[in-house]
Amino acid sequence: MNLQKSLIVCILAGAPLAVSAQYSGDGIPDRVSVHGSVQADVLFPEDDATIGTEKYSEKILGNFYANAGVYSKYVDGGARIEYLEHPLPGFEKSFKGWGLANIFVKGKYRNMEVTLGDFYEQFGSGFILRTYEERSLGIDNSLRGARLKFNNIKGMRLTALAGIQRCFWNWSLKSKIAGADAEANLETYSSKLRDHNIIWTVGASYVYKHEKDQDIIVPETDLRLNLPLNVSAFDVRTHFNKGEWDILGEYAWKSSDPSADNNYTYAKGNALMLSGSYSKRGLSALIQAKRSENMSFRSRRAQLLTGAFINNMPAFAYQHTYALAAMYPYATQAAPGEWAFQGAFSYQFKRKTALGGKYGTKLKANISYIRGIKREDAVPVHGSIYGTDGGKTKFFGFGDVYYTDLNLQLEKKITSAFHLNAMYMYQRYNQFVIEGHGGMVNAHIGVLEAKYRFDKRFTLRGELQYLGTKQDRKDWCYGLVELSVLPYLMFSVSDMWNCGGDDTHYYMATITGNYRSNRLMVGYGRTKAGYNCSGGVCRYVPASRGFQLSYNYTF
Repeated sequence: MNLQKSLIVCILAGAPLAVSAQYSGDGIPDRVSVHGSVQADVLFPEDDATIGTEKYSEKILGNFYANAGVYSKYVDGGARIEYLEHPLPGFEKSFKGWGLANIFVKGKYRNMEVTLGDFYEQFGSGFILRTYEERSLGIDNSLRGARLKFNNIKGMRLTALAGIQRCFWNWSLKSKIAGADAEANLETYSSKLRDHNIIWTVGASYVYKHEKDQDIIVPETDLRLNLPLNVSAFDVRTHFNKGEWDILGEYAWKSSDPSADNNYTYAKGNALMLSGSYSKRGLSALIQAKRSENMSFRSRRAQLLTGAFINNMPAFAYQHTYALAAMYPYATQAAPGEWAFQGAFSYQFKRKTALGGKYGTKLKANISYIRGIKREDAVPVHGSIYGTDGGKTKFFGFGDVYYTDLNLQLEKKITSAFHLNAMYMYQRYNQFVIEGHGGMVNAHIGVLEAKYRFDKRFTLRGELQYLGTKQDRKDWCYGLVELSVLPYLMFSVSDMWNCGGDDTHYYMATITGNYRSNRLMVGYGRTKAGYNCSGGVCRYVPASRGFQLSYNYTF
């Protein structure tokens, strides 16, 4: 191991980064601070034929990160080192590598900001641009280039940027991205809006991608596609808020962008979203609708990797935290498109009423309903839709059901020390569309969670869950017991049992410790193969067994 690599491994181990500073220099009125973090996620893999683990030549798999930044009134700067020579299961082979993954310097003066290096940005809801880091999914699609934010015009926020996108350890010069965003607060210019306590924002965005041509041949022919070198995307939006009411509308459009996602068809893309919510003390309601078609937008048209997206289409599906409720998570179908509807309602029954009881009762309901777009696919004689417009669609045409989730949750405080949560969920999951195999999974899920606080230090929490289905691997049971010893320790044991299928147990035991800015988790057990999702973006994680270790340190 060379000296540079040894130094990086030592830094990732945490020793040099255990130094932090906040100070005011002599003669410098502005405070300078240094912040950073270290993260290490490690697995000592073991073979387990029962759950179908992969065989690894390495005895230790791990993802290691360390970042530090210097922040002041006028200049910020920072860098992140990653060591991923032997990444955790479920990360693409392209994720393997090590080095300086992120570095930036930012200059700030009054209401203007200039960033050089690596940065993250989102325009509107992310329909045409969202770059972000999500380590649990292996996503880091940052832009490397320059960004200008200008807020000197009253009521206006302007952003302009240009760069190349990261995809794991590659920053491809074959694809260049540029864009601009403008947002205005109308109440700044209208006294009538201010007098009625109305906040009204309008915005518009533009993103441009330039990508070199490639040799894409139509299957079963010798025809080569003439691919567009330039792709443009536009977005307009409005956001209205008055007291308890909040309304959002957004529309995006994308020019022809043949890619592996849409079978190299030339249809244009579009997305429309409407969202309305009402909220006051004890009551809230949210209703959303979205139609999107052909809105997969990548910096590299031939790649299907998770981290290669320029944009992000949000999933209108409840983000479950209970294990069995999250077993069949929904992944946004951006390329073919979808109709998605979601409604969320919450009501707090007042204390000392028949339904509220002594401490009150909270009832929550959520429904998600997602279908495909009905289309008439144009299939030429040679059997491929490469090079065509992909077929005609009707705006209000509905295709197959992709996903349905209806869940009811009850949160009840029985006594000052005892809390009870219960949930029922009905789910329809089109496994063929989302995962590429199987059929429609219909599941009924029940969850009961109880928490008892003995005193200020000791809290005991337990979960019982059941998933019933006649499809896929049939019925499942799940149980968890967790003891918190504040402020330092937490112990948990759990088991996920395929009681209606192959009788496999996925057991896990963990100990978590917290001390000042340090957090260490040590565990042992099995992890079920499945999809890990966040915001409609999913990654397949294979089954694994072994000792797990996770360490985090911040300063």
